Amino acid sequence: MQPWGVPRSAVSPTHPPASADATAALCRELVRLGLGGGLSAVGIATAEPFEDTRADIVERKRHGLHGGMQFTYRNPDRSTDPRRILPGARSLVVGAWSYREGDPGDGEAPPCSRPAGRVARYARRDHYASLREALGPVADHLKGRGWRATVVCDDNALVDRAAAHRAGLGWFGKNSLVLLPGLGSWFVLGTVVTDAPLKGDPPPVPAPHGEGCGSCSHCMQACPTGALVAPGVLDARRCLAWLLQAPGSFPEEHREALGDRIYGCDECQTACPVNRLVDRRDPPHAPPPGSEPAVDLLGLLRASDEALLAAHGRWYVPERDPRYLRRNALVALGNVGDGRDPETEQVLRHWLGADDPLIVEHARWAARQLGRGDLVVPS
Repeated sequence: MQPWGVPRSAVSPTHPPASADATAALCRELVRLGLGGGLSAVGIATAEPFEDTRADIVERKRHGLHGGMQFTYRNPDRSTDPRRILPGARSLVVGAWSYREGDPGDGEAPPCSRPAGRVARYARRDHYASLREALGPVADHLKGRGWRATVVCDDNALVDRAAAHRAGLGWFGKNSLVLLPGLGSWFVLGTVVTDAPLKGDPPPVPAPHGEGCGSCSHCMQACPTGALVAPGVLDARRCLAWLLQAPGSFPEEHREALGDRIYGCDECQTACPVNRLVDRRDPPHAPPPGSEPAVDLLGLLRASDEALLAAHGRWYVPERDPRYLRRNALVALGNVGDGRDPETEQVLRHWLGADDPLIVEHARWAARQLGRGDLVVPS
């Protein structure tokens, strides 16, 4: 049955076989469109299933390394087979959008008179919206030629890193991210899935994670909780970036390691010599207007549910429940706040008296961390 609203010619294109020269010209045009739209790198690959990636996901999930994370773990058969996104898919056009920018205080939250929570670089602005916009003309060009094409990024439907690696954009680093030669890892990745028979470079020979990193293991050593348990293998149960998004209580054994982070963690990337070399060669610009490198913790803890979702709703918040933003803020406040500050005391008193046991638990911890155990009523 033909899908509603889709022309029959788009469902079963009847293109005559293209010459090698015509296909190569189309590939060059797609790359040109992607780079012209602001992408830092564009590659083309086949749309065959990522069998090695599927096996890795299943194995890590079996050992509990996903930590309850659902993103691409929910259905490995689906997230590693582009044909589940677009039946008849034959090719992938993969793009990398840079989110490299400077930090206001050499990696720390900007100095101010109020406690601030640090935001990871990828989450300071909606970089995925920019990525999707840059991939749009690529998909439109293919559609204009009579092929089907759909943009996929930041989605459970596809393991973008596997697609980027197959398209030759870079290698899998020991931090589990894709590193682009000479450019590093400060990128979000996205893909145009199409039924056009494009000709990319031959898929790279499968190689162990981190092979391109040589003997370097700076990222593994820099992880505050030791979440990188082997080259390219992340234990999400220890990963601060995931724990900030996970439901339930923030694990007490990792609360001090969280430091001032309120969303995401950049440590494995800031420690990477490839990224550091790029920064020395081409110093990153200061955070541009609209970027949000830090959040006022006391302001966040005073905000209403509606205000929190309006300000931070594009972040992954479990069940879109603002209580988790407050949970995270209380842990960060316990690490960087001042227990003698009257406003901090007022905020702690308020949440210590909340009806939500999860919030009270983290408010108690924060109060004790700040030397204000006197505020905690014995349970």
